[in-house]
Amino acid sequence: MAVRRSIFSRIVALAILLSLALVSGLWVLTDQTIRVTLEGAARKAVDVDLAGLADIHASSGREELERRIRDRLAITPVDGAAPHYLLADANGARIVGDIAAWPKLDADISESGTIRIGKGTTAFARATRLGPDLQLIVAREPADGGALLRRVMLVFLAGGALFMALVGGLGRLAAGRLHWRIERINDAFRDPEEGRLPLPGGSSKGDEIDELTAHSVAAIARQKRLIEAYRETSDQVAHEIRTPLMHLDGRLTKALAAGTDEPITTHLIGARTDIKRLVAMLESLLDIAASKARQGDRHGLRPVDLSDLVTRICELYADSAEESGHDFGWTVEPGVIFRGEEVQLSQLVTNLLDNAFKYVPAGGRVRLSLASGPVLAVEDDGPGVPEGDREKIFDRFYRSRATEADLPGSGLGLALARAIAERHELTIGLDPSAKGARFVIRGEG
Repeated sequence: MAVRRSIFSRIVALAILLSLALVSGLWVLTDQTIRVTLEGAARKAVDVDLAGLADIHASSGREELERRIRDRLAITPVDGAAPHYLLADANGARIVGDIAAWPKLDADISESGTIRIGKGTTAFARATRLGPDLQLIVAREPADGGALLRRVMLVFLAGGALFMALVGGLGRLAAGRLHWRIERINDAFRDPEEGRLPLPGGSSKGDEIDELTAHSVAAIARQKRLIEAYRETSDQVAHEIRTPLMHLDGRLTKALAAGTDEPITTHLIGARTDIKRLVAMLESLLDIAASKARQGDRHGLRPVDLSDLVTRICELYADSAEESGHDFGWTVEPGVIFRGEEVQLSQLVTNLLDNAFKYVPAGGRVRLSLASGPVLAVEDDGPGVPEGDREKIFDRFYRSRATEADLPGSGLGLALARAIAERHELTIGLDPSAKGARFVIRGEG
C-alpha cells in the first residue's frame, strides 16, 4: 500500500517555507535600508563639511583654510567614516590634502560623485570653486556598517528561527486538530458499522469541518437505512419465493416416493430440477446484489491464507476431475495472504473451476495457478470464448452463442465472480490464449 501524504503536513511545511521567505525578505530589506542610510549620512556629512570650509575661507582666508584641513586630516574618526580633502589651484595642482590628483568632477557646478581614494577604497565627494585660482574637494568614506550589519543578521537569524519554530509548532497543533477531526470522519466511512462520527458543532456558525461532518452524518445514516432496507427486502423476497418452492419440492418428493408411472416420474424429476435451478438462481442474484452493494466496503475483511484456501479447493476438485475424465493440475505459491471474506473468495475460485469443468469435454485439460499479487489464473483447452463475448460473459444471464444449449447453468456464475472480485478490489478478465480460455484474477494494488 502506498504511503499516504498528509495534506496537513504539507500545509505546515508550506507555512514554515513562507515564514522563511518572509524573514529572508525582511532581512534583505533591512540590510539595504541600513546601507542606503549610511551612504546618505556620508553624503550629508560631505555637504556640511564643504559648506563649513567655504565659510572659513570666506571669513579667515586661504591660510586658515589650509590649517583647518590639516587639522581634520590628523584626526581619525571613531566610526571609520574617514574624511578626505584636496585644495588645489586652478590647474588641479595640490596645495594641501590627501587626495593625490584632481578627479573628474567639475568645481564650477559643484559636481558630486564617487571617487577612488587609494587602492580599493571609494568615497563620496563634492567639488566646488572657492575663487578664480582655488578649488576644493571634500570626500568621505561611508561609515563602517559591517559590525552593525552583522548584528542585524544575527538578530534576524535568531528571531527568524524562533519565529519559524513558533509557526511550525502552532501550525502542527492546528493541523493535528484538523487531522483528528477529519480522521474521525474517514474512520466512520471506512467502517460504517463501527465508526462513530462527531456531531457537528452546536453553533449555527460552524466552520467547514462542521459542515462536512453534518453531510457525512447524513450520508452514513442514509447508507445504513438503504442497506437495512435492502437486507429486509431481499430477505423477505427470498423467503417468500424460496419457501413455496421448497414446499413444492417436498410434495414432489412425496409423490415420487409414492410410486407413479414412468412418464409421470420423469416429469416430476424434471420439475424438481427446475425448482432447484430457480432456488440456485435466486441465491446467486442475492449474492451478486450483496457483493455489488458492498463494493469498496472494507468492513468484515480479514487476512486470508489464499494458498491454503486454494489448495484445499483444488484437492476437492481433484477427485471430481478424475471421475469426469479431466486432466486437472494446480501450482500454488505458498504464503499468499489476502484481505477478504473467506467464504466469498472460496465461491470465486469454485465458480471459475465449475465454469472450466462445465465447458471442457472429458479428456480436456484444466490448470489453476496462484502467485503473489495476488494473481490467480484458471485456464483450459476447451472451446474458448469468442472475441465478441469476452466482456459480455460477465453480464447476468448472458450465455455465449457458442455455448451448447443443453449445458446446465443460468449465466450467473461469472457475473457473481466479477461482483465478488470487485467487492474485494480485484479485477477479473480473459487473457489471450492459444487455445481454450484463460481467466485471470489480479489484485489492483
